[in-house]
Amino acid sequence: MYNGFVKKIVISKLFLYRYRFTIGYCLLGLAFIALLFGLPLISQTGLSDAEIASATGSYYLSFDAVPNGDLIDLPYRLLQKVSIMIFGLSAYAIKLPSIIIGLFLGLLLILLLNRWFKSNVSLLASCLVVLSTPFLFLAGSGTPLIMLVFWPVLLLWLGSKIQGEKKPKPLYCFLFALTLLFAIFTPYMLYFAIFCVLFVFSQPHLRFIVKSLPKFPLILVGLIILGGISALIANIIMHPDTIMGLLFAKSFDLSYFFGNIMAGFLPVFAWKGAVVSTFLAPLVSLPMFALALVGLFSTTKGFFASRNSIATLLIIFTIVITGFNPDAVVFIILPLAILVAHGLKYLLEKWYGLFPENPYARVAAIIPLAVLFGVMILPGLLQYVYGYRYNPSVTQAYNYDLKIVQDNLTNETLVVDKNYDFYKILEETTSLTIMEEIPDGAQKLAVLRSTEKPANYELSRIITSPMAKDSAIIYLYTEKGE
Repeated sequence: MYNGFVKKIVISKLFLYRYRFTIGYCLLGLAFIALLFGLPLISQTGLSDAEIASATGSYYLSFDAVPNGDLIDLPYRLLQKVSIMIFGLSAYAIKLPSIIIGLFLGLLLILLLNRWFKSNVSLLASCLVVLSTPFLFLAGSGTPLIMLVFWPVLLLWLGSKIQGEKKPKPLYCFLFALTLLFAIFTPYMLYFAIFCVLFVFSQPHLRFIVKSLPKFPLILVGLIILGGISALIANIIMHPDTIMGLLFAKSFDLSYFFGNIMAGFLPVFAWKGAVVSTFLAPLVSLPMFALALVGLFSTTKGFFASRNSIATLLIIFTIVITGFNPDAVVFIILPLAILVAHGLKYLLEKWYGLFPENPYARVAAIIPLAVLFGVMILPGLLQYVYGYRYNPSVTQAYNYDLKIVQDNLTNETLVVDKNYDFYKILEETTSLTIMEEIPDGAQKLAVLRSTEKPANYELSRIITSPMAKDSAIIYLYTEKGE
């Protein structure tokens, strides 16, 4: 007994034991940062239509965007404009804003789970979520879609800092209101703002916290929210099309609502068969989905506890916004993170409940946990790396023309009849001349994806790509007589 007591004391003082969670979070952070900044190198090198449109709109963003009412996704577009201006037009520069925001989003998810769950549960759940396919897709996509998840996670974390303290700091109340103000200029976040307000007033515990807050933070928050709503109303009056972009898709037809939901969720749970989409199917692996289901059923007893009901309500919110835009289905990552954490919490409690006094059983739990994590993380990472490169259902949704142009052309005149404004950006950092129509007198002429032979020119070369369905990408011509 004495020897066992001594051994227990020695183990508890071991460096690795005392700082196991700190070391775990550090290793997770290093792996996460390395993976994020290597995303454009290991995943798809092409660009989707949404990424091309986002890069074009961001680059041509004018300084008078705010007075002109061009406020939708403004923070992201400004960051993307700066990235393209510094690094030139490339897939990496287009995706870099999402990588940076993804870094903060991953950190916020880890902090949020750490606020709601014990360290062992939050660490394991964080590993599963930030290394999952939907999260890596968000962080590697050069569109403002990542903001749809970033703002709610930031709001929930700030809300947990207010809720979890006996005397919440006014600073967090101020930051919560300010974040809510910025968030409402992101599509569909008006719905989330309304959801937050209704949830606070319908939840008895949260109502009590709000009532117990000092008056000054409440007044300050009220003024900020009132100012934001006033600015939004003024913008809508001057530019009525803004409200369509914030509440719905820009060209939304209500008759497509249920069809959009089906189209959005199809690649999420498509464990068999190919799905033509920018998302790599299945977006959620079967083991992670099973773990989330365990978490969902484990929360039925305490449904009205704030964090339990939040997950279910966020799933409903995901379904609604997916009806407006199928790409918004990636919002599922937030309720998925919460439910996965609940599932892990339930499994660990049940296992330790079977052997409350047996230290060997606790150690033995490491083996099935390691197998479970290996099955959930490694195949997902390999699927992401190779799927976006070689899965024909996904690769055809991406355009590889930009890289082929940059790798093969130097000082030619390039003629494009699609995405002209996008390729026009190349003139700022290269010796290429971009034209929308075939010019007269160009000695070296390159035509992008057009088999129509220009007059007075001879075909000299065809540049192809193995990644495209139509492999002939660029037609090179020389002037007759040259």
